[in-house]
Amino acid sequence: MLTLKVKKRDPKSDLKTLRSKGEIPAVFYGYKKDTTPISIEERDFNKIWEEAGETTAIKLATKDGEVEALIHDVQVDVVKGNPIHADFLAIDMNKPVQANIPIELVGDSPAVKTGLGTLVKVLHELHIEALPKELPNEITIDISKLETLEDHIAVKDVTLPSGVTSLLNEDDVVVSVAAIKEETEEEAGESPDLASIEVEKRGKAEEEGETASETKE
Repeated sequence: MLTLKVKKRDPKSDLKTLRSKGEIPAVFYGYKKDTTPISIEERDFNKIWEEAGETTAIKLATKDGEVEALIHDVQVDVVKGNPIHADFLAIDMNKPVQANIPIELVGDSPAVKTGLGTLVKVLHELHIEALPKELPNEITIDISKLETLEDHIAVKDVTLPSGVTSLLNEDDVVVSVAAIKEETEEEAGESPDLASIEVEKRGKAEEEGETASETKE
């Protein structure tokens, strides 16, 4: 199990100063744990986050001992893209936990490949329950069975790893194929008749010229 060193943090400490030192303010809470402010090295956290994601249990190494936890939530700087705060959920490795697992589509849909329609990914995550050690990093779904516009894959059609249970309605659609909408003439808009416009302008100019001549006379 991956281990991340953490330090207890004064909740009144200046967060800007903390971040300027290359650290991230964080907190852990959950199973038999009070909410505890901590700080972590940004470089160390990035390595753990990249490898474990939010579905693999890790150990938080504190002065008071180790805490088994999941990365529960990460706030990211909208401009720089780096993490600026993290929440860890303390867990009991022997009790099921709930998590949102990313869905990964594999294979090719014949309906899409032949141009019948476009792929519509309705769900991007699957809400599941499992023991921490059985949490998958992703749920893989083969879309090669989508052969017609009537075909779709529902939650009940998804093959889940052993020990994993979906908490969604079994009839919820995960992915489907939608017909390609053809653009009508009304939607596209008719192209203007440039020749007619030119004739109309010329006729109007001639009328204005005749009117001007009559006025002078």
